[in-house]
Amino acid sequence: MCGIIGIVGKEEVADRLVDGLRRMEYRGYDSAGICTLHQGQLIRRRAQGKLINLVRELARDPASGTIGIAHTRWATHGAPTAANAHPHATEELALVHNGIIENFRQLREMLTARGRVFESETDTEVVAHLVSEQMEAGASPEAAVKAALPQLRGAFALAIAFRRFPDMLIGARLGSPLVVGYGDGETYLGSDALALAPLTQRISYLDEGDWVIVTRDGARIFDKDNNPVERPITTSGASAVSIEKGNYRHFMQKEIFEQPTVVAQTLKSYIHQVDQSVALPQIDFDLSTINRVTIVACGTSYYAGMVAKYWFEQFARLPVDVDVASEFRYRDPVLEPGGLALFISQSGETADTLAALRHCKAAGQTIAVVVNVPTSSMAREADLLLPTPAGPEIGVASTKAFTCQLAVLAALAAHLAVKRGRMDRAEECDVVTQLIETPACLNAALDHDEEIAAMAHLIAPARDVLYLGRGPDYPLALEGALKLKEISYIHAEGYASGEMKHGPIALIDEAVPVIVLAPSGPLFEKTVSNMQEVRARGGKIVLISDADGLAEAGEGCLATIEMPKVHPLIAPLVYAVPVQLLAYHVACVKGTDVDQPRNLAKSVTVE
Repeated sequence: MCGIIGIVGKEEVADRLVDGLRRMEYRGYDSAGICTLHQGQLIRRRAQGKLINLVRELARDPASGTIGIAHTRWATHGAPTAANAHPHATEELALVHNGIIENFRQLREMLTARGRVFESETDTEVVAHLVSEQMEAGASPEAAVKAALPQLRGAFALAIAFRRFPDMLIGARLGSPLVVGYGDGETYLGSDALALAPLTQRISYLDEGDWVIVTRDGARIFDKDNNPVERPITTSGASAVSIEKGNYRHFMQKEIFEQPTVVAQTLKSYIHQVDQSVALPQIDFDLSTINRVTIVACGTSYYAGMVAKYWFEQFARLPVDVDVASEFRYRDPVLEPGGLALFISQSGETADTLAALRHCKAAGQTIAVVVNVPTSSMAREADLLLPTPAGPEIGVASTKAFTCQLAVLAALAAHLAVKRGRMDRAEECDVVTQLIETPACLNAALDHDEEIAAMAHLIAPARDVLYLGRGPDYPLALEGALKLKEISYIHAEGYASGEMKHGPIALIDEAVPVIVLAPSGPLFEKTVSNMQEVRARGGKIVLISDADGLAEAGEGCLATIEMPKVHPLIAPLVYAVPVQLLAYHVACVKGTDVDQPRNLAKSVTVE
């Protein structure tokens, strides 16, 4: 996940900007850059690779100035070159950006037709040109930003410096976090309190849709309707080893709401928006020769692997086995030559999964790893490293790591399909389009947080809960049940909907809520039949579906949760949100320790 820092200061800022970037290295990045303002000039320094390369660049060619912005970046389109690194600039301004501009192609085509010249392949540069175009027509920085923001779709945090206005920065956020820091005659912008910890402990967290004008005297904050607002100034207490919850009650809640941002950040590493293609990190083996995939993982990561099995077989027509890591070696699996062994882990250190990886490596399998910690043991031992730049996940119950895993696995499935000749260019473009829309769909799902919180008290008294789903929603049913068990301590089970009549139906009565995951589509009618079987036995149904599904089958349910209507490819990512929120709010009603549930650890490093 990218990192942003900005300083409107009274002393030289370059070294402090670099220090802020250093404090955000945990997010992962492959290039970095800064821009300062000095004597009416924008002074940019950018470098590929680790931060030390930017430090060397600054040693060779310093950047003077008491105001500036800086950024660490994951590669988006093409190689992680200096030309694609942030900050991006025009004659008028420089800016840094976290997130994804989903309508970037349309905006770029429009701007190009009007004579704007682009220097990079990134989605970010369109924002620079939109604002610059307004300023060249005579608008002030504030008016130019106000005109540009409504044209952007997606998730973003922005920090903008203006060549002709050397005493201010403007920041904005939608889906991506941004904080304001208050110092002594200085004011700051940052991705989080940790980045600003050496500079100040006085922090304001911008709300969704806010934008802010930052000067040495402080900050003027405006909401999404451009009304002046005040946001509380809190004492962050951030240090080099702490990460803050911000305005959220729990880390789990914060991480649920970070998903549009981190999924966007993840997808930027695996899709090329310019040519509408999917791509992987450079590898030295031919994926088209893979004849079988063996997926191994634990817990929530295992359910991500189950979803991937549907995708790999449907799109790439590639046979897939999925195993729980703790059982894998002990059944002495048959591993044929030419196989790909795919391991999924948040930490990259889970003992069972790591042992299974080494077992497969010894058996001659090609090793791929989907992991959130790119310096972990699994990452170092992989032939193909597929990072999930979700950032640190503090809550024990995995949320944002899960959806980032699904995003990577969806891109991998499409890439395998292309390499195996099972997906043509038109189909590939369609898949990329669906993936690009995912962060906005996640935002739409999060809009139902309050109604999910309001119905959580209906589930909290239950001793047993069933979750049902068909197709890729079956693993989501398993994941929903796991989340509820983990943090609310309610016994819950997930089942394939058609399996209910093969045993679980005996458990159903008026005291057993049944959570049904059922987007409208080809499998919906069969799921409705299962719902009728539940109703006939007095069961209480919570239906999670889109508007079409709720219109057809929502009547008579204990509660309904409406999701946006989405393509089946991204449905598992979107439907992860309501099951996470439901578990979270039920746990809050019960008063359990949400972030550190009993008997659980974030990373299981012993068998």
